[in-house]
Amino acid sequence: MSVGDGKATRKKRPRILAITTDCCTGCAGSPACIEYCPIEACMFWVPDEDHPPFGRIEVDPYLCIGCQKCTSKGPDGAFLDGCPWDAIEMIPTEDWEAMHGIALPDLPPPIPAPVEELTAT
Repeated sequence: MSVGDGKATRKKRPRILAITTDCCTGCAGSPACIEYCPIEACMFWVPDEDHPPFGRIEVDPYLCIGCQKCTSKGPDGAFLDGCPWDAIEMIPTEDWEAMHGIALPDLPPPIPAPVEELTAT
């Protein structure tokens, strides 16, 4: 599996989750966090309707595996991959569940079949 190939799967509930902070600008539509995330559709662009073309990135907590590839923490603070603005924080899953009053399942929801498979005859 290579970085950002979208082929990874969550096998159990992670101990930490990625959340975006108010610092997130969406990197002008080219977010590094989405590129480095190994889970397809875990991170997604949300447009700022008041200030186009700006937006922000949101994280689907049901898909996040807590791998930290979306963050910019590297040796000696070097930017290696992920968010160049430190707009992503990793928080304990239990803290997220307490904040939102939702218990995440041990496994993520099933991935729906591609449209091609559903329409094949």
